[in-house]
Amino acid sequence: MSDEKKTDEKVPELVAITIDGKSYQAPKGGNLLQFMLGEGLEISYFCWHPGMSVVAVCRQCLVGLKNMAKLVPACQTVIGDGMEVDNSSEKVLDARRQLLEFTLVNHPVDCPICDKAGECVLQKHYMDWDHQPSKIDHPKVHKPKAVDLGPRIVLDDERCILCTRCVRFMREIVGDPQLVIANRGNHAVLTVAPGRRLDHPYSLNTVDICPVGALTDKDFRFKIRVWELSATRSVCNGCATGCRCEVHHRRNRIYRLVPPRYKNHDINESWMCDYGRYTYKAVAADRLTLPRVRGQEGGWDDALGRVADALKKAMGGDRSRIGVALGADATNEDNFIAARLALQFLEGSRLYLAAEPIGSQGDTFLRDNDPNPNRAGAEACGRGKAASAEQLGADLKEGKLDVLLVVGDRLHLDEEAMGKAAALDCFAIQATHPSAAVSKAQVVLPACMWAEVDGTITNRDRKTQRLRAAVAPVDFARPHWEILVQIARRAGLTLDFSSASAVFRAMSEEIELFGGAEWGREIPPQLLRYAGSRG
Repeated sequence: MSDEKKTDEKVPELVAITIDGKSYQAPKGGNLLQFMLGEGLEISYFCWHPGMSVVAVCRQCLVGLKNMAKLVPACQTVIGDGMEVDNSSEKVLDARRQLLEFTLVNHPVDCPICDKAGECVLQKHYMDWDHQPSKIDHPKVHKPKAVDLGPRIVLDDERCILCTRCVRFMREIVGDPQLVIANRGNHAVLTVAPGRRLDHPYSLNTVDICPVGALTDKDFRFKIRVWELSATRSVCNGCATGCRCEVHHRRNRIYRLVPPRYKNHDINESWMCDYGRYTYKAVAADRLTLPRVRGQEGGWDDALGRVADALKKAMGGDRSRIGVALGADATNEDNFIAARLALQFLEGSRLYLAAEPIGSQGDTFLRDNDPNPNRAGAEACGRGKAASAEQLGADLKEGKLDVLLVVGDRLHLDEEAMGKAAALDCFAIQATHPSAAVSKAQVVLPACMWAEVDGTITNRDRKTQRLRAAVAPVDFARPHWEILVQIARRAGLTLDFSSASAVFRAMSEEIELFGGAEWGREIPPQLLRYAGSRG
């Protein structure tokens, strides 16, 4: 999705600088290292991160400045008018090689068994800048290994290069300094603060920003090599924030979700909460895989036919006795088709929105109290006519419905309303996992999850973003919109779409909220990026 332009930001003054004899226009007062990286210039670094304070402890980004005798770290250098920078002379490159060798003095040479191999910044710089045998002939300093820092993270202190990224993240970004550097000199170690554990809702970000294999995720540890993974851009479905993320997968199995590295996106920058990272587990766990009719598994034709026959029968009478529930966990395309079915073809039917209730699990950083990833999009698709699940429960108790079709897994009713739903002429639900509603439904239609479909969702700020299918649908599951189209066809309705992108085009033309959204280009499977290349 294209980001909205921020017109209230002050445009920085541009000044002329020279880097290796080439002229550039750079923002006055800006960070030299950040500017050089943005221009695609080769320069190594470990400790700098665009989202945190500058400490210049690794000294790996040394550059020369005109009229200065000593080399200076680029990350700590402020851009000024007329600045002349030396980034590639033998003096600069030799200094970087020496600093890299110093960093490796006590580092264990265990790349073959290190979880970070393939995306380790130290490994990359060694291969790019030095690639020489060690000159050190004395024993290395040994430090603690496989330290259990908390419920999700393991530390190998021997690999730590003391860049302090993780320490700064906990102190500056989330405001809970659970990590510290203890001791001095070559006996300094990363550890938890006295009496503390690394147990924070955002602790796994320290694994992302660790430039080496010191901090590792217990869930991902030793499962697969990163160069075997492909990366698909998507959106976290853990809550209404809609953090951008990458789905790392191989052979139809998802291994992890990570934020986009160093992209500084306006929603979540380069961070994600731990809860959101682990939402990938539900994609493969305890899924509905076959259609069910009155508790018996069967084929799609029978299940779709049952729902279509019930709709045709109800259409011949009072259409207000038909209920369609949109899903706050389904894509905009799914909800658009469901709403069109209800509002245009089943005119007079009742439209509802099934959503998890607002909770208290949110925080002041990223996670939202609304656990529904697409409430805003579903409401827009309903065009203000979708009643709440509470109203659906009341209508069921009052006997106002004969047929109920539910999209998604977010329908929660009390026991009485659920019993009334089970007694309808037809209660059909398109769902991904077993639930109380699924156990009462007469027809269960297995649907795809967010990581298995192409589509869009809209977050709490009404920003529409693109989901891309990372893995194939489990067994016989189908996208919600496709199930609805097939039901409509069997019921004799002209609801005909052949792809999610076709639904998106119709949706963006009819609903104002989606008018400025973009589908984006398709990425063929053979062009999926290697996960270790994110950056």
